Amino acid sequence: MQRLQAFKYELMPDGQQQRQMRRFSGSCRFVFNKGLALQKELHEQGEKKLSYAGLCKSLTQWKQVESTSWLSDTPSQALQQTLKDLDRAYSNFFAKRADFPRFKKKGQSDSFRYPQGCKLDQTNSRIFLPKLGWVRYRNSREVLGAVKNVTVSLSGGKWYVSIQTEREVDTPLHQGGAVGIDMGIARFATLSDGTFYVPLSSFKHHEIALRKAQQAMSRKTKFSANWKKAKAKVQRIHARISNARRDYLHQTSTTISKNHAMVCVEDLQVRNMSKSAAGTTEKPGKNVRAKSGLNKAILDQGWFEFRRQLDYKLAWNGGHLIAVQPKNTSRTCPCCGHISAENRQTQATFKCVECGFAENADVVGAINVLRAGHARLACEVSGAIMPPAAGTHRGELGACA
Repeated sequence: MQRLQAFKYELMPDGQQQRQMRRFSGSCRFVFNKGLALQKELHEQGEKKLSYAGLCKSLTQWKQVESTSWLSDTPSQALQQTLKDLDRAYSNFFAKRADFPRFKKKGQSDSFRYPQGCKLDQTNSRIFLPKLGWVRYRNSREVLGAVKNVTVSLSGGKWYVSIQTEREVDTPLHQGGAVGIDMGIARFATLSDGTFYVPLSSFKHHEIALRKAQQAMSRKTKFSANWKKAKAKVQRIHARISNARRDYLHQTSTTISKNHAMVCVEDLQVRNMSKSAAGTTEKPGKNVRAKSGLNKAILDQGWFEFRRQLDYKLAWNGGHLIAVQPKNTSRTCPCCGHISAENRQTQATFKCVECGFAENADVVGAINVLRAGHARLACEVSGAIMPPAAGTHRGELGACA
């Protein structure tokens, strides 16, 4: 089977290369925003949107105009890849798979991509990038497979290179069992076998330092030298928070995917769960402060990223990820099947009012998620053997039960 995998490293460019990379990312941002403005104008006039080929023709015209002739200094492939991203985002919006594309802002997601023309020298820990030359990088692990594309990005004041490769691997056969997972805040993830993982809460641990750094930045004159230093400090704290969270999610998802062949999770709609309760002036919300704290704690866990990592890691190991609806998973008794809100008298304790079964509420939820996953799997395969690495399966709780 073909495996696509990305290897990310920190770059160590010199001053001239850093200036060039900032120019390249700025040119890509300019082309994206100019292309998006053109598409919006055509849409408002009732005309058909431009295709990727049409956007590339416009790019050629922009390079010929004297005011934007500096676009020729940036690799053409990087600008074309930006237009390809814009075309994909625009198509996803009309297919109702994503929100409308937003204009890019300087300092946010600065990056550019090379689809070809790069050379990798792992022995000397350097990579050749068109119009940049050889750039050294921190070689922390070996790159496996043939290089497909290379993405250069800026995060927290540091430049990184992500090398996507493709290689042929043997079709894996997982020997592990099945497990259900209940996601939470007091416990990040509780497994149906009773194992649980405590939350990292990286934002909570750095919240005070981040607040002080943001307050210090607000007191500086905007765009002054001291303001830029204070902004860089805020960015470093944000990078530290995200790196710690990502590392924890990778460790947890790797452990679960290696030990279990089938993992059942709740199909949580994080966006809906973390909506503000402020309401409007006419109809103000209730318990706004408490809901705000809950929303912050939910977003600090990284549930969606955890599920994304589980999905592809299970596929790599020959396992399956099954997503089920979370409805009544914490209210259903796994012993007698009685469903009632009174079964969960507290946040941490489950006690069935029908049969008296008592257990930790998160463990009960994980057991019900596992049962729903088994029911969904039985509906899909109908007794046939499912091929390995089948990806995510979604279904209703209790289907075919």
